Amino acid sequence: MPTEASRLGAIREKVEAGRRLTVEDGLALEASADLFAIGEMANLVRERKNGNLAFYNVNTHINPTNVCVYTCDFCAFRADLDDPRGYVMDRSQIVERARQASERGATELHIVGGLHHKLPFSYYVDVVRWIREAAPEIHVKAYTAVEIEFFSKIARKPVEQIMRELIDAGLGSLPGGGAEIFHPEVREKICGAKASTERWLDVHRTAHRLGLHSNATMLYGHIDGPIHRIDHLVRLRELQDETGGFQTFIPLAFHPENSEMDDIPKPSGVMDLKTMAISRLMLDNFPHIKAYWVMLGLKTAQVALSFGADDIDGTVVHEKIYHEAGAETPQEITTAEIRRLIQEAGRVPIERDTLYREITRDGRSWQAGRKIDPSRLLQIVPA
Repeated sequence: MPTEASRLGAIREKVEAGRRLTVEDGLALEASADLFAIGEMANLVRERKNGNLAFYNVNTHINPTNVCVYTCDFCAFRADLDDPRGYVMDRSQIVERARQASERGATELHIVGGLHHKLPFSYYVDVVRWIREAAPEIHVKAYTAVEIEFFSKIARKPVEQIMRELIDAGLGSLPGGGAEIFHPEVREKICGAKASTERWLDVHRTAHRLGLHSNATMLYGHIDGPIHRIDHLVRLRELQDETGGFQTFIPLAFHPENSEMDDIPKPSGVMDLKTMAISRLMLDNFPHIKAYWVMLGLKTAQVALSFGADDIDGTVVHEKIYHEAGAETPQEITTAEIRRLIQEAGRVPIERDTLYREITRDGRSWQAGRKIDPSRLLQIVPA
């Protein structure tokens, strides 16, 4: 029977040769206690794809409403229609948030929220339009696949038509939320009422066909196990083989506070880093892996830059969903602090826009350049 060392050795040979890992390889990585060996392999892939660079952006979050028809067990953000905590942002609030973001030099507005069954689809279209009118220079990354599928239901229109209307209003790309865990053993227990795995994947397939890029996520560290996480990654990898439309994968650490699952402890630092590394190793066709500092914490996100991650997200500002669930990270951080964290980790900080084009700044104005050619990245690594 092969030892753990021999199994990792065989996997390392595949990684060094650039060969795809199997489900069995992924499960062997999950079973291994050798965090540093796994991290070293992930770092090899990370540097092969992105050299010594670490990306960040200047972004702001808008959550237009927290009223939600779904009652996912892990969610601490949602509110019922008659809940005093419930809110809906109006045009003036959305426009003011967009103007503030523009004044701060943001290149992206990240928009996700509750699924409010009393609001018409036109409201969600208007949110995008209001932002584009107030700050036309800012990229609008808006609405998860779960939200898009919900809009299709309330508007009684096909997903493709929903997306075309949002694109006409100014939608630039899709975030990766709502994926949670694809495996039915878990999904049916924690969020069975919302968009199925097949619907989530099909929304992103449609977005990619229409020319939109998107992100993907995985919520880990609750009732999921190794097979559920590896299954999730493989399903994403298969869709990326088909469309090539995913830009970034973001492993999201479960935060239990104020949710129906608050008896479950949040993931450990070891699990955070191991999940990051395994994600980088399994998702060989994803350009980027993000260490979302809001959920991981600044210190773990910083270390993750040596465990497969090449992106640390951005300034964020006004994030509510994970702070409602007990995230103790700041509401925002400055670009100077982001750059310092990246440099302390031995990486070269590069400000990017949503589409991973390098940003150059002159005072408050900014310009998006070309995407960095991956073939040049290893030449940038300091000796």
